[in-house]
Amino acid sequence: MLIVCSLIAAGIIWAIFGMKTLGDTFGFNTQNPHLGPALWTLQIVSTTLPLFIAPLIFARFIVREPADYLKATFKFPPVLLVLILSIMICSSPVMEVLVNVNQKLALPASLKSLEDALRTMEAQAQKATEAMLQMKTVWDMLFAVLVVGLLTAIAEEFLFRGALQTIMIRLTKNPHAAIWITAILFSAFHMEFFTFLPRVALGVFFGYFVMWSGSIWTSVWAHFLNNATQVVILYLYQQKRITLDPNDQHVFNYQSYALSVIIILILLFMYRNTAKGKSPLLS
Repeated sequence: MLIVCSLIAAGIIWAIFGMKTLGDTFGFNTQNPHLGPALWTLQIVSTTLPLFIAPLIFARFIVREPADYLKATFKFPPVLLVLILSIMICSSPVMEVLVNVNQKLALPASLKSLEDALRTMEAQAQKATEAMLQMKTVWDMLFAVLVVGLLTAIAEEFLFRGALQTIMIRLTKNPHAAIWITAILFSAFHMEFFTFLPRVALGVFFGYFVMWSGSIWTSVWAHFLNNATQVVILYLYQQKRITLDPNDQHVFNYQSYALSVIIILILLFMYRNTAKGKSPLLS
């Protein structure tokens, strides 16, 4: 499906922008003025749509258990959305630590060529992201929030926390192992080795949100908050509305790291109890 959708995306780019832009899109030629729209087309048609369609087909037509594999129910306490918002806000220091640790990781000398290849791939992905997220107007920002924030969150969560996590739970008979395995696969799917650890942590959060609530929309909300926040902050930085560089990973101190962990654990405890219909602060 990914190959077919990639060919369709390539055909659309060729039809709208021409063969040169098609070549520049796959070559990440940032000098081409049509690169941004072409990359958006490639992203939506070749990645976002198939990621969303695949779990729908699998759940409805292959295993014929859409309720269990998609968990698209809205039957959960609305206060969970507030708790998720709080967790995502308070997790920023923890994510900063994981990013910094991840950046210092190095493969053994025998795998130096692999590490160099991974760094090259990540640099190319960064170039593509920068080209797509050149937001000159508020409408550009809102479009990015829609695609990167909402559509990507829905597609990836239906695939990973919906279909794949359910498959792993049934295979391992252990929901905790399934959540961690799915989170690792989720991070590996993005093929960004140097942000691997923080993305695993996000995947674990998303997995527990779904397991405890029984609804995929809790992880979609968390995923949307994570992605949309990054888009908005980048837009504000590009427009010189804020001075904090979104790429700066040395914002917090050790006290903030410790406090972040404590608050997250308390909020997760409250989330679990609330989702199970118990008093938030009593087990």
